[in-house]
Amino acid sequence: MDKHYLQPLLEPEAIVVFSARRGDPTQQTAQGRALTEAIRAQRFAGTIRFLEIGTTGTLAELSQTRADLAIIALPPKDIAAALEVAGRIACRAALVISSGVTADQAAELRRIAHREGVLLLGPNSLGFQRPKLALNASAAGPLARAGSLGVVCQSGALTAAMLDWARSNGVGFSLVASIGPHTDVDIAQVLDYLANDPQTQSIIVYLEGIGSARRFMSALRSAAIAKPVVVLKAGRRSAGNEAAQTHSAASVGSDEVFDAALRRAGAVRVRSFVELFSAAKCLASRYRPVGPRLALVTNGGGPGVLAADWVNEIGLKLGRLSAPSAAALKPMLPDVASVSDLIDISEDAAPEHYVAAIRTAAADKDVDGILAIHSPKTGVDPMAVARAVAALLPTTYKPLLSCWMGDATMGEARVLLNDAGIASFRTPEAAVGAFGNISTFYQNQRLLQQTPPPLSTLAKPDIEGAHLLIESVLAERRKVLTEMESKTLLSSFHVPVTQTILARSPTEAMMIATQLGFPVALKIDSPDIAHKSDVQGVALNLMSGTSVREAYVDMMERVARLAPNARINGVTVQKMARARRGREISVGVVTDDPFGPVIVFGAGGVMIELIADRAMELPPLNQFLARRLIERARVAETLLEWRGASPVDIAALEQVLLRVSEMVCALPQLREMDINPVIVDENGAVAVDARIVVDGGPLAGTGSPGQFAHLAILPYPSRFEQALTLRGGGTCHLRPIRPDDAQMLQDLVRGLSPESRYFRFVSSFNELPATMLSRFTLIDYDREMALVAVVPQRETNTDGDIVETDRIVGVSRYVIAPDQQSCEFSLVVAEDMKGRGLGSRLMEAIMEAARERGLAEIVGLVLRGNAAMLKLMRGMGFEVKRFDEDPDFVKVTHGL
Repeated sequence: MDKHYLQPLLEPEAIVVFSARRGDPTQQTAQGRALTEAIRAQRFAGTIRFLEIGTTGTLAELSQTRADLAIIALPPKDIAAALEVAGRIACRAALVISSGVTADQAAELRRIAHREGVLLLGPNSLGFQRPKLALNASAAGPLARAGSLGVVCQSGALTAAMLDWARSNGVGFSLVASIGPHTDVDIAQVLDYLANDPQTQSIIVYLEGIGSARRFMSALRSAAIAKPVVVLKAGRRSAGNEAAQTHSAASVGSDEVFDAALRRAGAVRVRSFVELFSAAKCLASRYRPVGPRLALVTNGGGPGVLAADWVNEIGLKLGRLSAPSAAALKPMLPDVASVSDLIDISEDAAPEHYVAAIRTAAADKDVDGILAIHSPKTGVDPMAVARAVAALLPTTYKPLLSCWMGDATMGEARVLLNDAGIASFRTPEAAVGAFGNISTFYQNQRLLQQTPPPLSTLAKPDIEGAHLLIESVLAERRKVLTEMESKTLLSSFHVPVTQTILARSPTEAMMIATQLGFPVALKIDSPDIAHKSDVQGVALNLMSGTSVREAYVDMMERVARLAPNARINGVTVQKMARARRGREISVGVVTDDPFGPVIVFGAGGVMIELIADRAMELPPLNQFLARRLIERARVAETLLEWRGASPVDIAALEQVLLRVSEMVCALPQLREMDINPVIVDENGAVAVDARIVVDGGPLAGTGSPGQFAHLAILPYPSRFEQALTLRGGGTCHLRPIRPDDAQMLQDLVRGLSPESRYFRFVSSFNELPATMLSRFTLIDYDREMALVAVVPQRETNTDGDIVETDRIVGVSRYVIAPDQQSCEFSLVVAEDMKGRGLGSRLMEAIMEAARERGLAEIVGLVLRGNAAMLKLMRGMGFEVKRFDEDPDFVKVTHGL
């Protein structure tokens, strides 16, 4: 099962084309005509047969074509019949090139495809191109140049524009796929294919909408693990949520949530068509900067200043040479103008000057990347400078970009640099932006590595009590919790809150206030009032019992006048949280369509409606993600020493965010939450006010079975952790795999015998390639599961000390098949652990995980010579069958 399931569609060996009769304009659509002309004009090495409308013959005769792919280029009324014929003649995939097919017609085509077992791309698609196969199965123009860039696009018009732009800019592609609306094979599936395609080194995506956030995020994360992914999304602006009942939801647009999702997926978002290609070009180089510091080497002060301005504008840092590097460079460049901010090597800079400056910057620990800027100068050959810079690439291990400014005299030099693998730009701003994309990509890769569990290691929350509270609110046909209820829910998850007591009369309010101690705050308590300040339902800093009584009476009168139909429970009394040097922030939750719950952090208090300060992150969070979330908000600057105030307790703020993440994971009914303000100082954090909205209805769009169906990203499945007792004594710890297991997994593979490695990987390598190692350890728990058996071991470190470390001694894994009903398993056990029952225990555990996922069957391919594995499979009740596609293997299956 090494072949990807989309191979019959995107790598066909034989094609049958259903087309209109040649020369009949009444039957031929514009797309059909373009497609058939493109196919007839190409050099595809496989077989192509055309079936025109009116072709005679039986299905048995037609089936002799044995085509992998059926391409249907017919008017809408004839597509369904052609698709049925394609299924009957055993085509495994179909591409429908058409326009004007309605949603209902598309649904009928999908039903036919599912019934016939055919993968369906289209309708309303322009098709795809595979340049290295010389296959142009599209109506998007001539076949593109072959290259390593994969493209998946939801717009046919933009697909054609990309191909046209690429032809004049020398850009080549591994695959260009136009995904139209209502298609069965969607953008997530093509992304998954590109992630596994050896011809593709980087991926660009244009999308306009997402159906299932879970599927999209799963595919995007899987692709970004393997190779750089750049995304351009239309519809950046949103009208906002007019029905929002909390400040958090009202101030967040879906475009900001999309940004947060891409960060978490490890991809990069760009904002323009041209930037899409420049970002992909840079990321394809696989440069790995460790930071945002860009050094500028220039032969002109003006272009250097423009670049430096843009470095600051987009949040990067200027890479300044350290004092030793600057001192070493001075003798080599006696006429250098500056090396403190810019490496300005003077207007008469020769190729050797650029070489010296770039080598020095590349070796400097204070520099993460280098931009070489060259502007036209009399007597200086731009080609000679370009050749010198290009020659540095093999020995420069930091990102090296170039900007040869100008046109008539610079075009040839830019081509030379591009061909050498150095991304070249016409303007300093474009070059700096490209480095920003590289830096962002690898920053986001750190976010991708995070796999937090649904619950932190903090004190266990009262989840059952929280569910009972929400159910009681929903039973009253309410969605908005009162302040008392909201604070009770927060307390269930150990979020610190100010003590709040409900008073139902002026005298009761006065007595409560006296017991709490002055000053106090009064707030109206009503399930029908979304924002208390809108009805003047808040009174602060009350210093005596008399003022409390008067404030209670006045508040009741005002609220009765401004909200006559609101149900009033009374007034809450709470002791004023003395801010002093504390800072007011807000923590919230919004529910996005389609990404589900999103955690929001920013400035709080009265400033929330005046300052658009919002940072967002998809749950679940861990401490690393919580800290990054805090750092992205502008209010983060005030959390350090600020206006004479001491730095706040950041750890306490992180704990609030972790607790909110736990609430989001454990409570699928949670729709909106606004904890504002949270007052934080050097002594901790406390929630002063809170408002929560719940709903019993299902979330739209995330669509995946299981406990965390409401989340776009599955948390680390810690529920599968268990201790295993081994035959002959001893135990091991069984748990799901984590990204930081990579080295231990590599050690396991290195320690296997050559025979065991071949049985598991059908390869003679001695260790896992880096890309495979990453793919095996950084997994999406929604599409696959890997369980590792870990035992402690003692070893000597570099200092000669004996330390105790962990060792992986076995791995079982399943990957869900495209039918979403079955999965393929694999199993490997360390040589010294064989014969102790570990293999059967690992298989039992992975089968239980697949059973919980709702899968019906587990399948594996076993080499005929692997007698030990076949014995284990028969002993566990697996059925052993022939595997017709490869006689060296047998297929083992077991119902779940």
